[in-house]
Amino acid sequence: MTAPPARRPIRELPDELVSQIAAGEVVERPASVVRELVDNALDAGARAIVVRLAAGGVRSIVVEDDGCGIPMEELPLALKRHATSKIGSLGELESVRTMGFRGEALAAIASVSEMAITSRSADAAHGWRVDARSGELQPAARAQGTTVEVHELFFSTPARRKFLKSEATELAHALDAVRRHALARPDVGFAVWHEGRAVAQWRAAGAEQRLGDVLGRDFITASRPLEAAAGPLQLWGRAGQPEAARSRTDLQYLFVNGRYVRDRLVSHAVRAAYEDQLHGSKQPAYALFLQIEPELVDVNVHPTKIEVRFRDGRAVHQAVQRALVDTLAGTRAAAVPEPSPEPAAAGPDIADTPAAAVAPPTAPPRPSWQPPLPLVARDVAPPSPAPAAWRDPGPRTTPVGSGGLQAWAALRPPAAAETVTTERPAPAPSLPEAAPAAHPLGEAIGQVGGVYVLARNAHGLVVVDMHAAHERIVYERLKQAASSAAALPAQPLLLPVSFAATAAEVATAEAERDSLLALGLDVAPLSASTLVVRSRPAALPDADVAELARSVLAEFEQTGASRAVERSRDELLATMACHGAVRANRRLTLPEMDALLRQMEATERADTCNHGRPTWRQLTMKELDALFLRGR
Repeated sequence: MTAPPARRPIRELPDELVSQIAAGEVVERPASVVRELVDNALDAGARAIVVRLAAGGVRSIVVEDDGCGIPMEELPLALKRHATSKIGSLGELESVRTMGFRGEALAAIASVSEMAITSRSADAAHGWRVDARSGELQPAARAQGTTVEVHELFFSTPARRKFLKSEATELAHALDAVRRHALARPDVGFAVWHEGRAVAQWRAAGAEQRLGDVLGRDFITASRPLEAAAGPLQLWGRAGQPEAARSRTDLQYLFVNGRYVRDRLVSHAVRAAYEDQLHGSKQPAYALFLQIEPELVDVNVHPTKIEVRFRDGRAVHQAVQRALVDTLAGTRAAAVPEPSPEPAAAGPDIADTPAAAVAPPTAPPRPSWQPPLPLVARDVAPPSPAPAAWRDPGPRTTPVGSGGLQAWAALRPPAAAETVTTERPAPAPSLPEAAPAAHPLGEAIGQVGGVYVLARNAHGLVVVDMHAAHERIVYERLKQAASSAAALPAQPLLLPVSFAATAAEVATAEAERDSLLALGLDVAPLSASTLVVRSRPAALPDADVAELARSVLAEFEQTGASRAVERSRDELLATMACHGAVRANRRLTLPEMDALLRQMEATERADTCNHGRPTWRQLTMKELDALFLRGR
């Protein structure tokens, strides 16, 4: 038997050990040092910041700025723990308006490195330099501003240094830290040097220009401007189009009051807005700037200041989700721009299809460094309604209408050897050179393989996946109909299904019984640890009711009943739309194809089906010429 350890007396830790413990939270890698020092430079009013690195920042980090500087008598104090000029009372802590405020970054960095600060204030005859290790203060040559030198990071804690990655990896993280500041402050110039070579530079510019400089022009092309206001919350930025989604989350930037943060609440709101427009595990690209009164957000959650907590998280979630839903509701099919001799080329990562070249025109977002003015919510213009008189050279069969399934019921399957349908009841002697401007998706000219509809417009050739397109049309109509219904139809179970449940699931089932009934689910407690399901949604006859109930209860607990009901309804309606849309190998007449194109132009989110697959693609004349080497 192991003897109990001998009791050790309680004693106060030495200041150096306390600082090193704090450094373990504040300083994770060189990028953490860069972030903290750039924060201080911005708080000092800098308009130009230069970051110089050696060995990815492990051997040396130097940050220079042209801010207000630090007076000579305050330099030694700046190196002490919990010494700061940012806050002075509890009231200021609860309404932080600066990037830094904890007063522990410089002390933490100094405890694990060799650090020196050189600074000159506006009224000083020359600069002063203080050595963090010795505390020695001496005159130095320096223009107004501050230079912080950090050498041999983690030299006093070798175990921490072993956990660092390669030089290239640490440089990438440091560069990303500066990139985030550059996005939030386009009015400030940034430059990053590594081993004497310039690796990045962003001159002071407008917000739109800075977004393009930092994230690339492809991001601007493949995204939509967003600006909205909801009470004390104001939101602006750019949201990537669904077809420009990526496999990684490396193009997701969220700023709260100018501070880059990672917030699970806002991330969930973004994902919810994109949920029926993304395919598989694709990730949306976005740069969102959220402005809110400092009293309504707590930034003192973690020493790294990368996490925040909102006083009314549900309101923030709903506002962000609604703004994104409204922005993404517009469809490119309703606003294809006029063809240009040099169409914008889509980038390999942001948008890998020609459709990105016909994105709607953009407007510059509000500069994020300025206090926002009172805004009126400006949503993306809804798609224009379908023209009153569709071009129809001959008699038309039943169009794709509110009775969507009946519209396709009479369609006959194609002949075995037939792959292209081009029949029109009364074809004109000659076809016009271009489709009318009122029809952005153009005029149907045929059907290929019983799957794709071909159309021509002013840009060239349009290829439409008829099942995916009709699925989105039916889905949007079902959502509109369901929003006015009290509850989804329910089917009582002949044999009720019981399953083991946690205490939280039982409590949620009792509290949200009415919301569950609205989804067609009759779930009630059978005992303290068992729930029973007596009815299921009539639209899902083959569903595992126990698993369905568990997932709905989990959604209720995470996002609240109203959001969970809406999401669960959408999932049921998506299943119904998929089964109700026109299937492959249905032969359509040209008037029916035209009707499908017109309804796509008048339907929100018609660029993708509700599984996130694209519904149409544009092949420009330039791309068609390249296929046949014309002009070479």
